Amino acid sequence: MFKDAARSDKHLAPPSGCTCPAERSSWAERTPVHEAARAGQSLQLQELIDSGACVNLVTVDSITPLHEACLQGQTRCAQLLIAAGAQVDARNIDGSTPLCDASASGSLECVQLLLAHGAKVNPPLFTASPLHEACMSGHSECVRLLINVGANLEAHDCHIGTPLHVACAREHVDCAKILLNAGANVNAAKLHETALHHAAKVKSKDLIEMLVEFGGNVYARDNRGKKPVDYTWPSSPLAKCFEYYEQTPRTLRHLCRLTLRRAVGLRGLEKVAKLNIPRRLIEYLSYD
Repeated sequence: MFKDAARSDKHLAPPSGCTCPAERSSWAERTPVHEAARAGQSLQLQELIDSGACVNLVTVDSITPLHEACLQGQTRCAQLLIAAGAQVDARNIDGSTPLCDASASGSLECVQLLLAHGAKVNPPLFTASPLHEACMSGHSECVRLLINVGANLEAHDCHIGTPLHVACAREHVDCAKILLNAGANVNAAKLHETALHHAAKVKSKDLIEMLVEFGGNVYARDNRGKKPVDYTWPSSPLAKCFEYYEQTPRTLRHLCRLTLRRAVGLRGLEKVAKLNIPRRLIEYLSYD
């Protein structure tokens, strides 16, 4: 999905293990299998498969029919392709897998289907992960599902940073909160730029307040030496919000919450819920 992702020659090769002669000799343009998968024409797709059409044939961009089906949320077509031997972790020229595309489209059914057939939730790549894609598009339910099955909260793309960077840059508050509650590092840096820098750039007070509540550092400087407040207009409501946080010490209660959450680490909500402490404290620690 991310067209600015780093490209390498290995992404240009057809998926391994394919037995189609056309795939061994050259790339193909978009085929009838691609078109049927994209349009959700399951009957036509089944006929093509029954007639011997290869389900792993790639386009010049290394896009497979399964990529097409998942990007359009065509679950039935995805089922047919997988049953016919489609590779669930095939990568296109940008490194995206069908799970990346299903996450980008917000299709929970396609995401669940791919995971049930062994798709990797954390592809071994330094490009955007399925979690990045779900955050980019603002599909909070996909974000929650991917986290529940073990998505790496700190997966890092050299261009766009972590999923939290992406969620804040696109102003998807719900996605950002799910990530933070799951234990994402609020101060993770991309070229020293934090999620708070992104929140300031998109002028989202809701994001700014939430990030600070989760321990966002208002004094962090990016590679240009700028703090988040430096990306706001002087005397604007956002600038005053940052000035308040810079001048007002956090309460002891707030600092204790942050310290305990850091101590429990990733997947902290599950651990907090099991602590032998009053329910009100569990709700406070869980930001309920």
